[in-house]
Amino acid sequence: MNVRFPQLTGLALALLTASALPVHAQNLADLYQAARSYDAAYQSALSAASATLARGEQAKAGIWPTAGFQIGASRSLLDVASAPNNTHFGGQSATLTASQPLYRPSNWVNYEQGEKQAFIAKAQLQTSEQDLIIRTAQSYFDVLAALDTLTFVQAQKAAVAEQLASAKRNFEVGTSTITDTREAQARFDLVIAQEIAAENDVRVKKMALDQLVGKSNVEPKPLVIPLTLPQLAPNDVSQWVAATETNHPSITQARLALEVAQLETTKAEAGHKPTLDLNASYGENRNQGSATSTASTRSTSSTIGLAFNLPIFAGFAVQNRIKETLALEDKARSDLDVAKRTVAQATRAAFFGVQSGLSSVKAFEAAEFSTQSALDANKLGYQVGVRINIDVLNSQSQLFQTKRDLAKARYDVLLGGLKLRQANGTLTAADLAPVNALLAK
Repeated sequence: MNVRFPQLTGLALALLTASALPVHAQNLADLYQAARSYDAAYQSALSAASATLARGEQAKAGIWPTAGFQIGASRSLLDVASAPNNTHFGGQSATLTASQPLYRPSNWVNYEQGEKQAFIAKAQLQTSEQDLIIRTAQSYFDVLAALDTLTFVQAQKAAVAEQLASAKRNFEVGTSTITDTREAQARFDLVIAQEIAAENDVRVKKMALDQLVGKSNVEPKPLVIPLTLPQLAPNDVSQWVAATETNHPSITQARLALEVAQLETTKAEAGHKPTLDLNASYGENRNQGSATSTASTRSTSSTIGLAFNLPIFAGFAVQNRIKETLALEDKARSDLDVAKRTVAQATRAAFFGVQSGLSSVKAFEAAEFSTQSALDANKLGYQVGVRINIDVLNSQSQLFQTKRDLAKARYDVLLGGLKLRQANGTLTAADLAPVNALLAK
């Protein structure tokens, strides 16, 4: 009998290929560079910035000369009933024209606005870069936190399993009641459920990181323990807030938007001003006969002159346009104030968040030592009969919960330091180097 194996589907092949790929253990800076070349949101921002730069360059056309070339040809047939033969005649023409604006105030304002738009595009791209750094760091630490949770749950499962086995032995020999065994069994079942949830959380967090950086099976390097977290420098919130005035891209965009609005008012006021252009042209015409003559002619013409235009009355359009731009200028000024206040508030909140996080890490480190001592004391008390099994189980849960909270607090401090720099606008890829120094080599 012939046995035929079904062909593998594309999904199955993809899964097999992915499982055969090597694991990429990389640090945060490497993964950021990978995300920078892969993330669709950042690529979109990069394209938008390029488009804005090109649009700004278009404004130069208003101050540069323009030139054009036109050519034409014609052929005519004259059919006269009394004539013995039909008559054909035609002509060719070519004209070269050029114009140079000499005085057009609105064109120069457009040129200045184009330069401002280019700086706005750079500030917008800077915002996207900072956002990508934070998203990469967030996803990176999310994976590490999920792995830590899974590790602690598995360690707790091993400890509870050991306690369950001890309770069963003590019950068999008659030194403890069935209550200890049932309590240990209930705690063991709970830890199993927590382990399943932790495994799924690791899977989801890794998928998110892989999707962000465009790689498969990425394994982020963990922190080196014991760990000394970097302190805030400078440790003065006012200095962090002061740096926002010149560094934050949102404030830069709002300030440039105000300048563009002011230029728009200047351009509106130019509606009352005259314009002056320099125009020149050169043309050549050739005619091979006409309806009245068979003679061929050739002529050339060249002109150069000035074109002056003075607006006199436009139905109050210019005056109303000025009113509109002045109102938009006030709006842009208010938007700048809002941006400054929002950024300052966010910077203060981020600064005190990092300070609080550093204090929490110290508190959790002390709590870890205390809960470990409490667990050791409860284990000893259980062995000598002055403590019951539930006391040991509760101490174990408290210890692993404290360890998980301590690990999470460390990640929050490192991520908070990056968010603080994002809040005051100074975050760059170089700020990932101090974090990399804390990772396993």
